[in-house]
Amino acid sequence: MPRIREGFKGERAVILPTFLIEELKQDILGRELYITDIGYYPQASFHYRKRSSEEVGEFVLIYCVEGEGWFELDNRRHTVTANQFFILPEHQAHTYGSKAENPWTIYWMHFNGIKAAFFSSGFDRPCNITPQEHSRIKERLGLFEEIYSSISSGYSKNYMLYATTSLFHFLGSMKFIGEYRDCGSMDRNTSKDITQLAIHFMKENLNKKISLADIAREVKLSVSYFSNLFEEKTGSSPLRYLIYLRIQEACHYLDFTNLKINQISPLVGYDDSLYFSRLFNKTMGMSPSEYKARKKG
Repeated sequence: MPRIREGFKGERAVILPTFLIEELKQDILGRELYITDIGYYPQASFHYRKRSSEEVGEFVLIYCVEGEGWFELDNRRHTVTANQFFILPEHQAHTYGSKAENPWTIYWMHFNGIKAAFFSSGFDRPCNITPQEHSRIKERLGLFEEIYSSISSGYSKNYMLYATTSLFHFLGSMKFIGEYRDCGSMDRNTSKDITQLAIHFMKENLNKKISLADIAREVKLSVSYFSNLFEEKTGSSPLRYLIYLRIQEACHYLDFTNLKINQISPLVGYDDSLYFSRLFNKTMGMSPSEYKARKKG
């Protein structure tokens, strides 16, 4: 089967660094349920993954919303169609992929924790989420985006723990699908606070040399007051958070382009590619080349 490395148009993915996963494993809430990888692949022609039991350290959820795909587990092959999902167990070899003639569009995540087996039980086969009057599919996908948004906001532990609480709800909407459909929708507050505005400014300027004073000026606060406020909300200093966002953006380039390290580093604000590589290694627990070679999705 032909396969591509360039990714898929409109794809998104976030891979958590090793140090943060280890922190979550030690946290009283995080150890119950945590995400290691999350993403979205639209019309993913030639998407294909094969992992040995040694390579499968987490549960893998695939939620197909359009098109078709398949997976193999325990020497059995299953066809997956639109509005179906499945969860592959940890430590079991598996293979899955998209059908070339009608490629799937999938939301996917890798997760683990004490409660992971509970939420995954019985889903090692294609399971239907058939659209109905009260199916609340749009809300479930909104919940996935809530999780993705939280994780892609940077490597703040508080955001990760918020993603965990949302993950309980997301998986619960599948585990208890009848009860989920019976419950009413909920309002969401989309207003942005100072911290969110600062993070937005950082994301818009990842390739530029911006200082702490620049960020504080953008949100119209003094440097000291802004720094204290930001760290209280995120658990990280603004400049440390900026580093996390830049490394996260670099991961995207490594995942979905063929750019070299010395081409990526200036795109995320670092003229010195050696310094960038050291910073990447310190943050992600592996070199950029090791990260690029890792199987994802």
